[in-house]
Amino acid sequence: MSKAATRKVTALAVHYFATAVAFADPAHGPSSPTSIFRPVSTPAQSIYGLSLFILAITAAVFVVVFGLLAYAVIKFRERARDDKREPPQVYGSSQIETAWTVIPVLIVLVLFLATVRVIANVQEAAKPHDAVEVIVIGHQFWWEYRYPGLNVVTANELHVPVSDPAYPTPTFLTLLSADTDHSFWVPRLAGKTDLIPNHPNNMWIDPHETGVYLGQCAQYCGVQHAKMLLRVYVQTHADFERWIEQQRQSAVASDAVSQGRIVFETSPCLVCHRVSGIAGNGQFGPDLTHLMSRDTIASGAALNTPENLRKWIQDPSSIKRGALMPAFQLSERQLDEITEYLETLR
Repeated sequence: MSKAATRKVTALAVHYFATAVAFADPAHGPSSPTSIFRPVSTPAQSIYGLSLFILAITAAVFVVVFGLLAYAVIKFRERARDDKREPPQVYGSSQIETAWTVIPVLIVLVLFLATVRVIANVQEAAKPHDAVEVIVIGHQFWWEYRYPGLNVVTANELHVPVSDPAYPTPTFLTLLSADTDHSFWVPRLAGKTDLIPNHPNNMWIDPHETGVYLGQCAQYCGVQHAKMLLRVYVQTHADFERWIEQQRQSAVASDAVSQGRIVFETSPCLVCHRVSGIAGNGQFGPDLTHLMSRDTIASGAALNTPENLRKWIQDPSSIKRGALMPAFQLSERQLDEITEYLETLR
């Protein structure tokens, strides 16, 4: 190999190694909202620690292998054409064969034991009596959240209290699927856990900082899998209590939008959706009782604005192609009235 080729190989190796180190450094790495290298919850921190340990071992393996490769490339680089000598050949060395068998086995064993330890610590965590419990149901292609102890049902945007050392409040999630396989993954809060039909799974988070944390379904579940997004709102205990109290209230519409309510009640909307305080108990689509308290619609695919809401009602596929919500061919007046009514559901 020529000297120029040797320098190119070396530069590429250094570049890839530096990139890996940067991704592992939360201070200098990327600022992606879904980076596993910026954990804010105990399960995510355990995964982060394991990832650094694995990165250190693989980096050491890389340095050793690349060092030997660089040594061989430099020592046996291109010679004069009339030099036909071969380097010394080694055959049947039991020491070398034992080393390249035992060392990889030991490395894999160490990685296996470290991974099992982290998985066991996360999965076997005890649930405190005051933990927040949420039932998460995956649908094509949206999320349903039920707080059985708090009498609250919402969709797509999960609200949980912050869990600080002075007042630890973990949130335990029971994961169910209404149709096919899904996967709940918010990288900064925990590892991904699958939702399997007829097979409940469990996971927990204890966010240490308030804020909005993003994730998405990580198991292909259909044509709109990529837009089955997750938003987790971590709030102070006071803000969480206020949100719970708001969600417990029934929807009350003013007389000014009564015609929009009539359109809603007489259209097929109630077959799939539920609004507390009016007839109908649809279960196929999100609960709309407090629709306008959410920042997004269509499971995070669009901001929750009057324009997007009207567009979503008129033609869901224009925002989320392949969505299971049909377009009902409402007139322009009906669209205006039903949009105006839904805007009151706070």
